Amino acid sequence: MTLRLYYHPLSSFCQKVLIALYETGTPFIPQLVDLRDEKERGDFLKLWPIGKFPVLRDEARDRLVPESTIIIEYLAQHYPGKAKLVPKDADEARQTRLRDRFFDLYVNIEMQKIIGDRMRPADKKDPFGVDQARQRLATVYDMLEHQLGDSWIMGRSFTMADCAAAPALFYANMVMPLTGKHKNVAAYLKRLAKRPSYARVQKEAKPYLKMVPQ
Repeated sequence: MTLRLYYHPLSSFCQKVLIALYETGTPFIPQLVDLRDEKERGDFLKLWPIGKFPVLRDEARDRLVPESTIIIEYLAQHYPGKAKLVPKDADEARQTRLRDRFFDLYVNIEMQKIIGDRMRPADKKDPFGVDQARQRLATVYDMLEHQLGDSWIMGRSFTMADCAAAPALFYANMVMPLTGKHKNVAAYLKRLAKRPSYARVQKEAKPYLKMVPQ
């Protein structure tokens, strides 16, 4: 089995897949790509012209698998590991996928909108779009505060939804800090930070955090 992951340790969507790989104990070859390097960027675009991380190359099956959720689902199907991140029960699996998409679409994307705007030239900024993103994140924080208990998103089992939640909430908390009225969300984020798989991901990303605009 030769699985090669094209990624960058700072990317939240890449971190989502890394958490899954570490949780399941699936062996893989990490292929870090620096998109600022012309040659590395060019080689990556030849592989996946969209140019977005992460991308998994399954050399044994001759498959190219993009997109974080699809990669985790692919691994669960073809390379099941010690952790079952997608429940076998159809209803639970659907709810897990819903929550996975919730964090991707309503936390990750909104957070990236805010961070991305900070990197734009002064005459290209989008204050209206940033304000919308902050309003959506506020709504998400309130929703999660009422839904979260003292365990994981789906209850006792750590799932793909938690893989999505960890990096999304970490970066969201950087750009829009959780307040005192979101104690359950803050406690959940602390539990995630103590999870060995995510602690490892954070350690690997730490040298690159200075690249995130404050």
